[in-house]
Amino acid sequence: MGSLPSIGREPRSWIWRGPRGHGRWLIAVCAFSAANVALLTGAEINGTIHITHRLTKQRVTPSAMAYQRGVAVPTGPSAADFVQAELGRVAVYLESEDRLPSRTVTAVLEQKDRQFVEDTVVIPAGSTVSFPNLDPIFHNVFSLSGTKSFDLGNYAQNETRNVTFTKPGVVRVYCHLHPNMSASIVVTPNRWSVKPNLDGSYRLPAVPPGEHTVVVWHKSAGFFRERVTLTGEDVDRVNFTIPVGAERETAEAR
Repeated sequence: MGSLPSIGREPRSWIWRGPRGHGRWLIAVCAFSAANVALLTGAEINGTIHITHRLTKQRVTPSAMAYQRGVAVPTGPSAADFVQAELGRVAVYLESEDRLPSRTVTAVLEQKDRQFVEDTVVIPAGSTVSFPNLDPIFHNVFSLSGTKSFDLGNYAQNETRNVTFTKPGVVRVYCHLHPNMSASIVVTPNRWSVKPNLDGSYRLPAVPPGEHTVVVWHKSAGFFRERVTLTGEDVDRVNFTIPVGAERETAEAR
């Protein structure tokens, strides 16, 4: 190791020259830290999703035959507040020409009271979803979506199956045994993805600078997009009204 500069002398530049390879390891750690600092100090996109009226048709109760398989299980309660129910079917995420980093997670889509909980799951590409059966009856979860098709077969209470989703897109999920059951899995291209809060607000923090597109997806209404340009540590507010034109129609009616 090189000697430390003596007190009273002009300091000299020095570097610890440890065992071979340690210098490269130190450079790699510094580069990794710098990248993470950039993610923590980037720009922010936030806003509110406004939903003006019911967008999803109420489900029709299946025939009695569909519920005579196994023991009796009550169906889940209907949502009293249609706005909160519709917001539960919304995903917000970023698209970009730049390749933004992803971050895999493990999400859970429960089967409980003959329905999926949650109605919509949002995950970055490469993530895994677990499908636990919490009902005292069999379920058979499947999807025919082009993004990811699968059939998990029949399985009993307290058993689960896992599926990994590698490609971005929307995956519609159903149950072979119970036709009223449906859910959506939105697989996003990067780590910047959320579901809105109960008041419709959302926040995408630490976004790298550049040209991006904020995408809002609703299970019934489809896709809505807004282009943004971020520099430094901007805070950009992007609001959406679903369906498009509802805000203008409301204003004209006043």
